[in-house]
Amino acid sequence: MRFLLKFSYDGSNYAGYQSQPGLNTIQECLETAIYKVNNHIKKSVHASGRTDKKVHALAQYAHVDLDIDISPKKLKRALNSNLPNDIHIIDTCIVKDDFHARYNVISKKYEYYMNLGEYNPLEKNYVFQYNYKLNIEKMEEAIKIFLGEHDFRAFVTDNKEKVNCIRTITSAYIEKQDNQKIKFVFEGNGFLRYQIRNMVGNLIQVGENKITKEDLLQILLSKDRTKFGKTAPANGLYLVAVKYNNIDI
Repeated sequence: MRFLLKFSYDGSNYAGYQSQPGLNTIQECLETAIYKVNNHIKKSVHASGRTDKKVHALAQYAHVDLDIDISPKKLKRALNSNLPNDIHIIDTCIVKDDFHARYNVISKKYEYYMNLGEYNPLEKNYVFQYNYKLNIEKMEEAIKIFLGEHDFRAFVTDNKEKVNCIRTITSAYIEKQDNQKIKFVFEGNGFLRYQIRNMVGNLIQVGENKITKEDLLQILLSKDRTKFGKTAPANGLYLVAVKYNNIDI
């Protein structure tokens, strides 16, 4: 039986989502918990995508095939009792055998948080402590450049020429949280490795008056990854939503 899992996690203490030999990862913790619940039969978990080291998720999704007869409600309870307290199963449901948590994704939404005010040690793992003022108005205009379908090759840190870097961003804006914090919001049909952090890094340079909106457009059009500038730290990034057709958990 194929189950879809909706879960959240604090990425602070993990080397990213994907399993890596000798490292603590979200996937490894999930598969260990599933192994215990599934009569000690190992199963692979297939997520909607990978998140990098120290990136957080409010709503990540993954599917897994289990051999046991268990209800979604009991599965949620059983997995949570076997997971560390910084990973939590929010909900589960049964899906069709041909459903795939990655390939059936319609859109994803990410948010990135920055503190422009006084350094806050309590939020250092969850909000990028930039701690300086920025020209938010210029950044708000510049972020619109990313809307629509583009080849985002210039904003991919690890990239080979054969990789398809064309993605569509349907929503991109900056929201002021208070006088000290801002939030970047990106929604689209998919994102490449480090793409959001590289876009945020460039927007910060716009806010620092180091590059202009026109410079940012030329970087995008260049398709040259050596031109993207700084990469924003991982700790401010959150996967907040994944959408599928006819599935609502």
